[in-house]
Amino acid sequence: MKPITDKPMTVRLPVDLADQLEKLIQATGRNKSAITVAALTEYVEAEAWQIQDIKQGIDEANRGEFASDSEVNAFFSKYGG
Repeated sequence: MKPITDKPMTVRLPVDLADQLEKLIQATGRNKSAITVAALTEYVEAEAWQIQDIKQGIDEANRGEFASDSEVNAFFSKYGG
């Protein structure tokens, strides 16, 4: 028996997004699944990175690892803001 490597998913799209997707399919010659998988992969990876970064920041704050006032002032003096 062949193992299942893909899991089907049904999604409702706003009409304008569905229209844009159809135009992209026609322009690239790629199929709907390939474009959707690529887009979702990029989105999920970006969100996972952001969540990990936030958790790391919270862990650092919980350990009391903060920049001093002079470090913050030096940063803004150097880079503006």
